[in-house]
Amino acid sequence: MNVLVINCGSSSLKYQLINSDSEAVLAKGLCERIGLDGRLVYQKIGMDKEITESAMPTHKEAIQMVLDALVNPKSGAIESLSEIDAVGHRVVHGAEKFAASFVLTEEVLAQVEECNDLAPLHNPANLIGIRACQELMPNVPMVGVFDTAFHQTMPRKAYLYGLPYEYYEKYQVRRYGFHGTSHSFVSKRCAEFLNMDLNNSKIIVAHLGNGASISAVLNGSCVDTSMGLTPLEGLVMGTRSGDIDPAIMEYIAKKENLDIEGIMNVLNKKSGVEGISGVSSDFRDLEAAYNEGNERAKDACEVFAYRVAKYIGAYAAAMNGVDAIAFTAGIGENTSFIRSMILAYLGYLGIAVDEEANQVRGEERVISTQDSGVKVCVIPTNEELAICRETVALVK
Repeated sequence: MNVLVINCGSSSLKYQLINSDSEAVLAKGLCERIGLDGRLVYQKIGMDKEITESAMPTHKEAIQMVLDALVNPKSGAIESLSEIDAVGHRVVHGAEKFAASFVLTEEVLAQVEECNDLAPLHNPANLIGIRACQELMPNVPMVGVFDTAFHQTMPRKAYLYGLPYEYYEKYQVRRYGFHGTSHSFVSKRCAEFLNMDLNNSKIIVAHLGNGASISAVLNGSCVDTSMGLTPLEGLVMGTRSGDIDPAIMEYIAKKENLDIEGIMNVLNKKSGVEGISGVSSDFRDLEAAYNEGNERAKDACEVFAYRVAKYIGAYAAAMNGVDAIAFTAGIGENTSFIRSMILAYLGYLGIAVDEEANQVRGEERVISTQDSGVKVCVIPTNEELAICRETVALVK
């Protein structure tokens, strides 16, 4: 069975074509600058990337270009579009409506649209991609896989805010969490990799990338996660502030003469490690600056690591212990010095790091010593494969 996985942003689109039987990627790429001049990157696995510059006024044209590339006689991964058996779509916000993946009927899509206010930059773009695929592949089943679904097992004590309860009742203001597809995939793979019983386990997943979040996974179910109503809460991130005193917003607004939109722009796009360092949101640049003795880069790395370590400690408390910690995503998989900085705080858990094993990038490996009180590993995430699996489970 061939599954096309689609991840639509407001002006971009990532895609992979996966054979679900072998779980092999047949082709992958992305569309950029949708609504502007347009750029398609396409790669059949085993061949060089192809780049096509062409106008993409809407997501429909972008998806049409992807489909054309997939059946191109010279470099296409399939001979005919009839070989695409299903399409799996990433949908960012499912609110309390979706605790699992769903086949996208008109009724389901209407409910997804009702969640738009909770993710105004993401859900509308996701829906545009779904509609475009429906129009171009009318007889192919579509499945929505929700970023928030995995976290819907959180207990009320974990997701309710200390706000008037009427805001939860009227506006669904609560913790939802994001990166759920990644947290689900990595927690399951971590248990499998370490020969643990997932149904009798305490796993902390640290999804550390430009957007970063941590989850506490107890017996296979999420019981807490660091992101909140939006992806702004929690860890210090690439350009996002993470947790702050809410009164800072009023204080800075008055000092800088900013309205709420201006403040949110600062918190989402000008803060995080980029805001602290003045160097970059990219940890490759930060590591270079750190090694050159840049004090603000050092501050940014230490603040990031400290916040991660605090959340790990909090989630060990929430689960009354931890069996394994899994690092994943761009920073978690590839930046050994940040992993070392984080783990240096966790000696009280009995963690001992194998520094030689920790010099790993992008591959599964245990990085704790054999006698470590908690197993620590690197588990590369694969959200596209997770979406493929969810899609197959619903349509096969």
